[in-house]
Amino acid sequence: MWRAARFHVYLSRRSAGMFSKDAGMLFRKNLKVFRQIILQDSRVFKKVWTRHSKSPISYESGRIYFENYRCCFSSIPSRPQHLYQLPKSSKLEKIEDVLLCQSPLVILPRTSDQAPSLLALTAHNWLYRLSTKTGEQLQKVCLSSRYKFRYLGWDVPQETFYIKSVQNKQSPTVRQAGLDNNAMIYLAVFQVFPLEIVAVLEISKRVFGSTVLDVTLSQGVLVVSHSNKTVKLYSFENIVDKFMTRRLVLGEQCQWSGISGTVGESPFGIPVNIHINECPPVLYELPCLDNYMQIGGHPWHVIFTPNHKKHRGTYHICLLKDGTLAHNGIQDMQCCSLESDWIYFHPDESGRIIHVGPSKIKCSSAQNSVTSSGRMVRRRFHQLDDDPEKETFRVVEYEDELDLLAVVEVTLRDEKGRANVGLHDNQSGVLMKTVELVESWDVTYTHELFFDQDTIVHIAQEKNNLFSCHVYKSTNERMD
Repeated sequence: MWRAARFHVYLSRRSAGMFSKDAGMLFRKNLKVFRQIILQDSRVFKKVWTRHSKSPISYESGRIYFENYRCCFSSIPSRPQHLYQLPKSSKLEKIEDVLLCQSPLVILPRTSDQAPSLLALTAHNWLYRLSTKTGEQLQKVCLSSRYKFRYLGWDVPQETFYIKSVQNKQSPTVRQAGLDNNAMIYLAVFQVFPLEIVAVLEISKRVFGSTVLDVTLSQGVLVVSHSNKTVKLYSFENIVDKFMTRRLVLGEQCQWSGISGTVGESPFGIPVNIHINECPPVLYELPCLDNYMQIGGHPWHVIFTPNHKKHRGTYHICLLKDGTLAHNGIQDMQCCSLESDWIYFHPDESGRIIHVGPSKIKCSSAQNSVTSSGRMVRRRFHQLDDDPEKETFRVVEYEDELDLLAVVEVTLRDEKGRANVGLHDNQSGVLMKTVELVESWDVTYTHELFFDQDTIVHIAQEKNNLFSCHVYKSTNERMD
């Protein structure tokens, strides 16, 4: 009790601004000052660099990647600087998907496990860990020689990720022979920091039903989509506890089905160590239009569109545990434009939901707060509007360290799309600053925009399948 009371006093004093030498407090103060500098009237975002490419360009946390991740530039300096160039590789070693792993908060025994890295999945079923600073290969894992892996995704960001195979489709010869191969998709699940195998499992039609279309993993929930417009959710933890036949460790010798080898090395790879022989309990079943759904918020909520024509164009937000409709649980933008709307959980983990339409952005809470006296407190609801005939919202990007939302509005002028980036306060939605992009924004092609502290990166596809990267930096207008 005494320790708990002291801890409570410490938190109270800290919230009042004491312990100013605390590292976290100093960091937050520095970011607050940095935000004030960025938003000063005397500072402008100036275009400092452009580079073109014949292949897609990617951006990840201060790194700009060209030539399928072979060539890397840092966007942190005043002008992007070349970091490294990987040697040319064969088609078998072509990188097909990547995830960025940031540094962990804990200290790990091996320095290489601590380093920020790029997880790269190659065409020949290898997983590489590449240093984000030098491109050096820190680790490599052979996944399988039997089935083709293609996609990487986070289960819990910076904690666990999955690698998904392509769908296993029966050939006409197999069907004519009457051989029923029920295996649909394979999932390999890993932990990061350090890289460890959790499980490899098979999603089969025999267990999950003949209507299985796709599968993914999100926040510890196995999400299985079906062709009858339903989505079923299962506890991945329960599946591991019940159906795992053996724990596997990368680099250890292993005997499996009469074959010996090293886990994660060629040609042994990583065996399937979860064999699901009966359908696990369904946590939740949703009738979803287009099998689209999201999981997020606190407590867990789910966003989906019910599978009925009267609900087309709306999104329903429900509690995951029992399906109860949340506060502000039905979102309908009522778009009269050809442009579609989109919705997602706010990445600031506030539990709010961002709903973006062609001419309107809503940011609302799916839950109510209650004070100690029992009084209901409704969180603020703010909305950004524009003239739908003149401007269209195209991108909404959250800068977590500055707590700003970057909103791209595109206007048609002189038969060309012109884009402004509005920097809005994340808590109130108030417009704090506007940045006009120099290059045009052709809405017939794909665009990406990233806002990272003092840097704005615009990646655009152009005619003849060309790509461009434009970098803007915050500078003092009076000094230029």
